[in-house]
Amino acid sequence: MTDNWKGWQIVLASASPRRKELLEQIGIEPKICPSKKEESAETQNPGELVMELARAKAEDIASACPEGTMVIGADTVVALDGRVMGKPADEQEAFRMLASLSGKTHQVYTGVALVLCLGEQKFHGSCFYEETQVEVYPMKPEEIRSYIATGEPMDKAGAYGIQGSFAAWIKGIRGDYTNVVGLPLGRLYHEMNHLVFPGEEEQEADIK
Repeated sequence: MTDNWKGWQIVLASASPRRKELLEQIGIEPKICPSKKEESAETQNPGELVMELARAKAEDIASACPEGTMVIGADTVVALDGRVMGKPADEQEAFRMLASLSGKTHQVYTGVALVLCLGEQKFHGSCFYEETQVEVYPMKPEEIRSYIATGEPMDKAGAYGIQGSFAAWIKGIRGDYTNVVGLPLGRLYHEMNHLVFPGEEEQEADIK
């Protein structure tokens, strides 16, 4: 593993251990610099919301990074029937979230912002989001309480972690599994390549 990806120092503007593990999965060992910027956005459209928050985090950290750094900012929310869910404030909110997801299909949105630090306060970047559909088996109230008692839901959007014990309640997904965990790895890797080497993938496609 390396913290120097194709000549760029990778910085993750997130304290999420899951996002760090996902990057390590594709051979990137990021420097962890969580953004302390207060999360606020003008929109409640889930896709626009996660991009706006991801961009704010990435730009916050990039402003203090040296030339040759690529900053990755990310934000994940769950949406059901137009209602956006972030992390639960307490166990009561976690219960309400999980009860509303029980037996239904919801959407998980992760926004990602990439910022290249070019020196002299010059930056170049891109922003995108991915959506994944997740269907949940019906849950009984006592099953929800038992899951909450594990502590797993409390730091996760929608009050669950698909990579943890909540996997027992996942009926199916449509889209990128890693997007639900916290970073859409396939899309992220190709966006990173495109940002650093614009046009390279198109040239490879032409050769083939």
